Amino acid sequence: MQVRTEGDDQVSLIVDEDRCIGIGQCELLEPEVFQLGDEDAISRVVDSAGLPRVRALEVVDRCPSSAISIAEPHGA
Repeated sequence: MQVRTEGDDQVSLIVDEDRCIGIGQCELLEPEVFQLGDEDAISRVVDSAGLPRVRALEVVDRCPSSAISIAEPHGA
């Protein structure tokens, strides 16, 4: 039996491309999830599998332009 604790649920992330300033902090933290565009240096989510909520909150908090957010399911 696996016991789930609060914060270990998987969540998806969204990047607001208009707010992203291309520093690349997200890609450094989670290179399997984020990638900076070669042409525009804007971050994009490349793995829609997501991250554990606790880790996602850390990535959101460390974005210098506040361009990353958690995609909450509809009705949440």
